[in-house]
Amino acid sequence: MPKGVTRRRPRTRAALLRAALETFAEQGFRAASIEQICERAGFTRGAFYSNFSSKEELFLALFDEHSERIVRRITELVDSIATEDLTLQGLVEVLSDVEPAERDWYLVTTEFTLHAIRDPQAAWVLARHDARLRAEIARCLREHLDRAGRTLTVDADELARLLIAVREGGLAQSYVEPDELPPGQLERRFLAILLTAVSAERTDGRPGPG
Repeated sequence: MPKGVTRRRPRTRAALLRAALETFAEQGFRAASIEQICERAGFTRGAFYSNFSSKEELFLALFDEHSERIVRRITELVDSIATEDLTLQGLVEVLSDVEPAERDWYLVTTEFTLHAIRDPQAAWVLARHDARLRAEIARCLREHLDRAGRTLTVDADELARLLIAVREGGLAQSYVEPDELPPGQLERRFLAILLTAVSAERTDGRPGPG
């Protein structure tokens, strides 16, 4: 492959991903066409198929990109808090934060989830990507709680499932009734209680926050 094409490929892929997110959010996953995505991105179908084999693969690339960005953002925010200042409530504030752009992603991922429920093959593939995201969330939970002087007393993967369910269920209600329930409000009110119930103070003698 010529060097110029090699250098352009990441930019082409990134443009297609941006266009896909916008198109999926506006049109819906099932209604959106590859042609619409290509037109918005300014590329041909050939450029699309040199990067993705289908709309499903494109969505899963979006899923992984979004997951990595969210986990990275949470980690950076928690790491910016000095260990002696890190409390459960401080951790909750980070976990409860919802960016305005999250609405578009919520629309896209909710519709694809419904598609996967109807399609066993799509469900199997989505479950694999969900599992990788949960593993990262579980790892972050253990590490961040450890820094806050606590250790989990429940399975981290199951807790990650619960937190995702709370997040997604809360956002569904928030986007229907934004004035009644601003995004992140349920987590801010109840997540500290939950994390306290499913963790215990560390007893290994290592210093937690002062």
